[in-house]
Amino acid sequence: MFARARTPSLRGRLVCHCLLVETANGLVLCDTGFGVRDVERPELRLSRFFLTLLRPEFRLDMTAIRQVEGLGFAPRDVRHVLLTHLDFDHAGGLDDFPWATVHLLRSERQAAFAQSTRLDRMRYRPQQWSTSGSWRVHDVRSGGERWFGFQRVRALPGVAQDVLLVPLPGHTFGHAGIAVRGDDGWFLLAGDAYFFAGELDLARPNCPLGLRAYQWLMQKDGPARLANQQRLRELRRDHGEEVTIVSSHDLVEFERCARTAGERAAASDASRSPT
Repeated sequence: MFARARTPSLRGRLVCHCLLVETANGLVLCDTGFGVRDVERPELRLSRFFLTLLRPEFRLDMTAIRQVEGLGFAPRDVRHVLLTHLDFDHAGGLDDFPWATVHLLRSERQAAFAQSTRLDRMRYRPQQWSTSGSWRVHDVRSGGERWFGFQRVRALPGVAQDVLLVPLPGHTFGHAGIAVRGDDGWFLLAGDAYFFAGELDLARPNCPLGLRAYQWLMQKDGPARLANQQRLRELRRDHGEEVTIVSSHDLVEFERCARTAGERAAASDASRSPT
């Protein structure tokens, strides 16, 4: 799903990057983007402010459930949904997978349900939460095993051991990254911990003015957000060969990942073809 970020000085093109993981226990969907109901009746589901600011490009074929079907899977193969956070552009598709168990940090659910500020009431949309009865919330406990120096949720019941929630608060109080270990190392979907690939540049971190302003508008804890961006830069510096880091909204990162995934799928199909 695409959106155009609009400010007086910048109009950019963003994506809502979701991740589908095959495990022995079924499919795990990481974030959902906008859902079918968002596409059909956005005025009932989303705030007028964000509809005007972002001008989302609603396309039914780009919803997670249609993408899952396009890959040849049955939607019910999605057994678990992991959320980086509950913003409207990450949780809109929850209604499309009512049978799935949803995993998120307890602090995120608490903040979303509290609806304590006007911004919270615009960003967190209960209209998208018909599945809240199946949500499983997780606490971050001090001590124990860590992931490349980051805290981690140690156990997600029913989910593969190599799929982790990694707390990255700042954008929201309960914001998390999702780390997945594959054949080529770890992949970290960093959610909205940053928006622009240049923010992780090791020499000269940079971000367009409009996106900087949007991140400032949306942040719940600015110092924590900036501290976690620095930690992600250090992760890339020290473990860049082991961990691929992508945000939820950078178009270039998304296209690079999609191209790599397509190349791997083609190679896998070729290896199974008779000669």
